[in-house]
Amino acid sequence: MTILLTGGAGYIGSHAAVALIEAGHAVVCFDNHCNSKPDVAVQVEQITGNAPIMVTGDIRNRAALDQVFADHAIDAVIHFAGLKAVGESVALPLEYYENNVWGTACLLQAMKAAGVRKLVFSSSATVYGAPQYLPLDETHPRSATNPYGRTKLIVEHMLEDLAASDPDWRIAVLRYFNPVGAHASGLIGEDPNGIPNNLMPYVTRVASGRLDQLSVFGNDYDTPDGTGVRDYIHVVDLAAGHLAALDRIGRESRALSVWNLGTGNGHSVLDLVRTFEAVNGLAVPYRFAPRRAGDVAACYASPDLAREELGWEAQRDLAQMVGSAWSFEKLATTRNR
Repeated sequence: MTILLTGGAGYIGSHAAVALIEAGHAVVCFDNHCNSKPDVAVQVEQITGNAPIMVTGDIRNRAALDQVFADHAIDAVIHFAGLKAVGESVALPLEYYENNVWGTACLLQAMKAAGVRKLVFSSSATVYGAPQYLPLDETHPRSATNPYGRTKLIVEHMLEDLAASDPDWRIAVLRYFNPVGAHASGLIGEDPNGIPNNLMPYVTRVASGRLDQLSVFGNDYDTPDGTGVRDYIHVVDLAAGHLAALDRIGRESRALSVWNLGTGNGHSVLDLVRTFEAVNGLAVPYRFAPRRAGDVAACYASPDLAREELGWEAQRDLAQMVGSAWSFEKLATTRNR
């Protein structure tokens, strides 16, 4: 199949491109590069022997989307393109609603016009809001504690309404937990433009000397060490989950399906930092800072449904996550000199 990846040059998108190409699919990446680098196609080709087609464009531009569908015989779409930082969304809510909600509406309109009705959507565990119980399963009530989470929740409702209106759609909603790590080659990984909003790339840049110190937001949560607990999942495992979902919706009778992609294990911020230090033999200086608006104390998945219905299960542990992230950082630092 030919798969369109919106946001395909980004962190998760590039790993999905590798997995798809290795599985025999053709890949078209559509990305505005607001938080990615267009030359990632070179690294993907080094890993797989085949380069994805790279198209520069914005999902809010309907004409550009229509052109992609006119130029390529797209069979399905995996929709990664979205702004994704909780703290930034609190400061810039309108930008998040415009990109994540309006941009998705434009994409769905273009898909409908092109007759493409297979979609895998990158949602988020933030749609569960403040957990009423843990681990979080797919039936947990949904809400949101920040604008980023609300944009994901609005899109989920949009997809539910679309599926109800037209049973020919086959939609997978994948609720991610916290992707970290990098490809085993060290050639692709999380390399955001500017100061990282996510924990792992901040840790690696502090370890490499590119940043001075890590800020740990909140040390007074009701958790074992007072820092936030999250379900960290290796990005390569996450990419494999997309292939499993894409295969399943091709055989699925339901118009819309929802699956968590997580490990089922919660680790605190300090767990991650200390594991990084132990695995890589490095010190990561940090300080405690006030809690960030919109954060919750603990959030981790029940991955049972994905295991039962997709035959998918995370394979890599926290040590492999932090080790691969550091391998990528070392190569990235060398390349950027």
